This record gives sequence, C-alpha cells and structure tokens, in this order.
Amino acid sequence: MRLILLGPPGSGKGTQAQRLVQRYGIIQLSTGDMLRAAVAAQTPVGLRAKDIMASGGLVPDEVVVGIISDRIDQPDAKNGFILDGFPRTVPQAEALDELLKKKHLKLDAVIELRVNESALLERVETRVAQMRERGEEIRVDDTPEVLTKRLASYRALTEPLIHYYSERRKLLTVDGMMTIEAVTGEIDRILSAIGAVEAKAAKKAGAAKRTAKGAKTGAKTGAKTAPKKATKPAARKASKSAGRGAKKGAKASRKGVKAVGRAGKRAAGSARKAARKASAGSRARSAGKAKKAAKKVTKRRAKA
Repeated sequence: MRLILLGPPGSGKGTQAQRLVQRYGIIQLSTGDMLRAAVAAQTPVGLRAKDIMASGGLVPDEVVVGIISDRIDQPDAKNGFILDGFPRTVPQAEALDELLKKKHLKLDAVIELRVNESALLERVETRVAQMRERGEEIRVDDTPEVLTKRLASYRALTEPLIHYYSERRKLLTVDGMMTIEAVTGEIDRILSAIGAVEAKAAKKAGAAKRTAKGAKTGAKTGAKTAPKKATKPAARKASKSAGRGAKKGAKASRKGVKAVGRAGKRAAGSARKAARKASAGSRARSAGKAKKAAKKVTKRRAKA
C-alpha cells in the first residue's frame, strides 16, 4: 500500500498516518527525517544535500527524490509507505511519478483530508485561550496568525496537487471535520474497496495468463506428436486448432453469461409478476370479505 495524505495544517494527517502505519504494516516517510538520516549515513545524495544545506540553500527536488529513491529500496518499505511532506508541488508529484514508474511501482491512492479553514482557526483560538487560562506556555508556531500564513502557503503551493491527482483518478476525499474515529473508518472503507478491486483484477489477469499458457502448451504438444516429415505444418495446424478451441470456449462462455443474465431477468420478471398477482389477489380477497360482512350487517338490520 503506497499512499499520500494531503491536507492543510491541523487537518489530522499525522494522527491518521500513524493509524495507517499500525493497520497496514507500512512505514511513514518524512522528507525531513529522510534528509537527516541520509546526511548522517553520508550517502552520496546525503552528502550533496549536506553541502547545499550548509550553504543556506534549499535542497532541490532531484536531491529529495534521490533520497526517497534510496529509502523506498530498503527492506522495511517492502509492504508500502505513506509519504509525509512530499510532494508539495506539481513538479515534485511529476518527479515522484517518474521515480515509481522506473521502479515498477504504483501509487495506490492520494487521500485528501478536506477541512473548513475557518473552523480550524476557531479551534486554534479556543486552544490558545484555554492554555492561557491554565497558565501554559504557547508555542510560537501554534497561534491563529501563524496558522493563517501556513494555510495561505498550502493553498498557493500544495492545493494544485488536488487537481493533479484528481485528473489521474488517484484522489480520494475524506471529510476531515468528522471525529478522528469516523475519519479513520472512512479511510479504511476506501482502502478496503481499492484492495478488493485490485484483487479482482489480479484474479482476471491470472486466469488470462493460465489460458494463454494452456494454449501455448497445447500448440507445443501438437507439434511434438506430429510426424517428423510434417512437423512444421502439423504444429501450425495444432496451433490453429488450439486457437479455434480457445475462441469457441470464450464464445461459449460469453453465451453462458448472457444466458444466465437472460434467465436472471426472466426470473426477476416472473417474481415481479407473481408479486403483483399476489398483491391483486390479496386486495380482491379483502374486498370479498368486506362485501360478505356488509351483506350480513344488512340482513341483521332487515330482521330487526
């Protein structure tokens, strides 16, 4: 399972990422942590990043992608990963796509935690007010003013990623304003659905592969059993025969599916007709009983 979590500061990405790590046995990859680890390990990419950071420069995308490339090759990333803090821009997303393509890997989903920014600001204001009442120290980066700037930065740089992944049908949106448990449940539901679809596709691919292998084996068997003097013609004949057999089998299968479908429709139609008849019969019986009761009442009144 390879995932990206998108959402503005305060949307709950960190909490949900930890829950996904525990549930699916995957790892959370933070670009900041990976940079520090690469520098400490003195890898070629890490040394390059170290020189850039020492000079006060920003680490370019290709260096970050190189560090990610080295990290996802490690054994603990075999089951998958969640990217935290990357990509932040569309060019970074394009570079990540190219990296995964080279490694014959794919991104399973990009989950966007959509939140109401006004509500986020109110939460921070409430938390700050409560901390002041308790006499607790307030962090510099945990104020409405700082959050406002971070939200503006998110909209300018990261929000275009939503459109990027939406166009590629990778984006899945979850209401981040729900409770933590509800958000977790919705993410699990989405990922379970993705897993079911992938399992079905893999099953179909396996069946197609086995069919192709069977046809190939049949062709080889036909070639071996043919007379030596006419090996090539016999092999071609066996191959054609196998092909015709496969086509007939597929055609019969399609006919069978259609027949089942028609039978199902007929059964459903019959059931609906039966239901209508039963309903009509019930109404008729009720009407008959009402008439008999009315007659009895009339007779009793006449006798009186």
